[in-house]
Amino acid sequence: MENQHRKITGYRELSEIEIAAMNEIKGLAERVGVLVGGMDSVAGADHAGYDKRWIAIARTHLQEGFMALTRAVAKPTTF
Repeated sequence: MENQHRKITGYRELSEIEIAAMNEIKGLAERVGVLVGGMDSVAGADHAGYDKRWIAIARTHLQEGFMALTRAVAKPTTF
């Protein structure tokens, strides 16, 4: 369905610049997610690995950061 966001409370039309920013944020978040996932796969391995707890903390904070960036651009009117 085209323009679904118009039917969702709190969403608005984005400008071309805002759309480009959202796509850049989403792309970077995906690349960072691959990096974190790769580190998580070697955590605890026989070759010393990485600390899984700190990887989990980093993943959470990075997700929160990317979510905050998207909200900064989208400026939803709902809480």
